[in-house]
Amino acid sequence: MAQDLVRMEHITKFYGRVQALDDVNFTVREQEIVGLLGDNGAGKSTLIKVLSGAVPSTSGDIYMRGKKVDIRSTTDAIANGIETIYQDSALVTQLSIARNLFLGREPVVGPSFLNRMDYATMNQVAGELLRRVGITKNIPTTTPISALSGGERQAVAIARAMYFDSDLIILDEPTNNLGVAETRGVLNFVRNARDRGHSCIFIAHNIHHVFQVVDRIVVMRRGQIVADNIDPKQSTVDDVELVITGMTDEELAAASATPAA
Repeated sequence: MAQDLVRMEHITKFYGRVQALDDVNFTVREQEIVGLLGDNGAGKSTLIKVLSGAVPSTSGDIYMRGKKVDIRSTTDAIANGIETIYQDSALVTQLSIARNLFLGREPVVGPSFLNRMDYATMNQVAGELLRRVGITKNIPTTTPISALSGGERQAVAIARAMYFDSDLIILDEPTNNLGVAETRGVLNFVRNARDRGHSCIFIAHNIHHVFQVVDRIVVMRRGQIVADNIDPKQSTVDDVELVITGMTDEELAAASATPAA
């Protein structure tokens, strides 16, 4: 059995008096794709923001391969092999596609003290990566992010994670606003991540996308994990929706039959 890559223990998070996370224990094994599901406000985004260093937890511990780590910033997360792709892509709109792919980690050419960026390499790699995530249009890699559609921007963020072979890749709603080809590229990337030695946390409202790619489903509700070992091969979308809502079959049927006000 694969060992734990990430283990989060007793994670709590308060925003003032509002408790967003309540004693959460969450694990991701090596080369495992975990689907993290829950309704709006369930705590999914807060949990991954803690793991990715975007916000500090109020209490709790994080371990990487059994070693306790202190993740207080996104820089800490990257140093520990964690790459995050947020729903809003977190790209610099004024810079080109190629610059965004390498932002903060640009290759240099010539003597290192001159700090001359290797634009030829960045543009070549960027072009190859865009094709891998399903962008078939011939978009110059010098194009600024501001000129791209929402789906194209998300694809650029996915491409960045592809290149920097992180141990854990967190994808927060990665298929939002994507076309059919781009969505297929993202799902293929997630499927193949395991074979390339990565683990992934895949967060999506489209449960059908989750079922296509993950090994295990974890469900959150009201800041807590209410199910952490759902096998998508042994469950249905309807089963998972019942866990997400907390309703029984009878309660769900009654709510569906109630006329809208």
